[in-house]
Amino acid sequence: MIRFWDIRTGSSTNVLTQHKKGVRGMAMHPRDYTFASVDSDKIRVWKCPEGDQLRAVSHSDNIVNTLAVNDDNVLVSGSNDGMLNFYDWNSGHNFQSLAPPVQPGTLSSEACIFDIKFDRSSMRMITAECDKTIKIWKENENATPETHPINFNPNAVY
Repeated sequence: MIRFWDIRTGSSTNVLTQHKKGVRGMAMHPRDYTFASVDSDKIRVWKCPEGDQLRAVSHSDNIVNTLAVNDDNVLVSGSNDGMLNFYDWNSGHNFQSLAPPVQPGTLSSEACIFDIKFDRSSMRMITAECDKTIKIWKENENATPETHPINFNPNAVY
């Protein structure tokens, strides 16, 4: 469950119980007064301070450990199988999946992503991974809709 707290009084103001399994990760949106949380079956987006659920997004069958969101409304999840999944914050559309390279000599079971953060510019993403690496990612400045098509349909139900 997710619990809202009044830090002045130390009392709970709201409890969200929509997740079916343990909550593994959360990410606050940098501009909107919203946040995302993830358990083993869904990513859920919530409105603050009420705790109204805005949407639920299905993710891969693997366990997701962490979430991050940047100023461009890109939500990223990192999972136990080492996959990074990129979602549109507003629609929940999974527009890209990526398997980062692992350190040479690493077992496939050590491809887990533990944490993701964006730097202040939101242009670089930093991942902490089970293979004992920290990777810094940047946007592909040469990407265009023709070279990296998203195939996004805003009217589709995801």
